[in-house]
Amino acid sequence: MDQSAASSKKKIFLVDDHPIVRQGMALFINREADLNVCGEAEDSLSAMHGIPACRPDLVIVDISLNGPDGLDLLKSIRIQYPGLPVLILSMHDELIYAERALRAGANGYIMKQEATEKVLIAVRRILNREVYVSDRVANKMLQMYIAGSPSTKQSPVAGLSDRELEVFRLIGEGHSTRQIAEELHLSVKTVESYQAHIKEKLSLRSARELVQHAIQWTINERVA
Repeated sequence: MDQSAASSKKKIFLVDDHPIVRQGMALFINREADLNVCGEAEDSLSAMHGIPACRPDLVIVDISLNGPDGLDLLKSIRIQYPGLPVLILSMHDELIYAERALRAGANGYIMKQEATEKVLIAVRRILNREVYVSDRVANKMLQMYIAGSPSTKQSPVAGLSDRELEVFRLIGEGHSTRQIAEELHLSVKTVESYQAHIKEKLSLRSARELVQHAIQWTINERVA
């Protein structure tokens, strides 16, 4: 490949904590004549070091990362690189995560279960300064706009703040309070405070109910 052809390709930076996922995405992206994966990272810290070195045209971020999650990384990117397009790629329920990702500054949201062709469609739309969401999310957001308020059928979990949702997800994945504190670089007391807010918002009476609810929610997400 000559140097001019390589330089004309749009550069993509991948952030996912699973090496196999990153490798697979890099393989199908690099097959495209107009796209090239210029760098990869497994967590938020590595991403914030790698992005300035790579100078990508677009960043693809998984929500579930070790340590601060993809929404935290998205917010950091928006502060330091306000014009850098970001596509959120996730296994998590798009009806809960997509809207908050867009509010945080994402240019698109796509589920990992989607075919690779749709990922490429999302990438190219965002590079063309458009926004990408699934038809399901677009219809939901249009209904909310017409109604002028959130849907009454919305899951109570959707009422959690971004940080509360992050803590709730980690509880559902089997992390202890101390492990969550270490992953998110928070004090144990701060995590306990988030847990108390979650219990109140979800009308849960005990820590045991919170764990059971979080685990069941996590299971339901994986089979959805």
